[in-house]
Amino acid sequence: MRKLSLVFVSTLLLLSGSVLANDKKKSDEPTKKLSTQIATLLSNSSLIVEDDLTANVLFTLNEDREIVVLSVTTNSEIVEQFVKSKLNYQKVSLEDYREGRTYTVPVRITE
Repeated sequence: MRKLSLVFVSTLLLLSGSVLANDKKKSDEPTKKLSTQIATLLSNSSLIVEDDLTANVLFTLNEDREIVVLSVTTNSEIVEQFVKSKLNYQKVSLEDYREGRTYTVPVRITE
């Protein structure tokens, strides 16, 4: 009987520890908030494309919470210049961020 209660208590401790460790909410991730703000910044465009174009944007945030584009990986130089001109040094509202941390956001430009 003593061993059974010891097993029960240890199982209870393991389960409560794993529940507390996974308490982070997915909606509070800074990357999702940044993706939403970047989509808003890129939505007002006069760029005319024939096909859907994609790019991966590597950027960081400076101390003023401004986006600093480090690189844009795409096949189209027009898209690269467009993304850099629209995003570089645009302020974002983000409460919890670390200056200098790099983020990668996929961007798709459609008609």
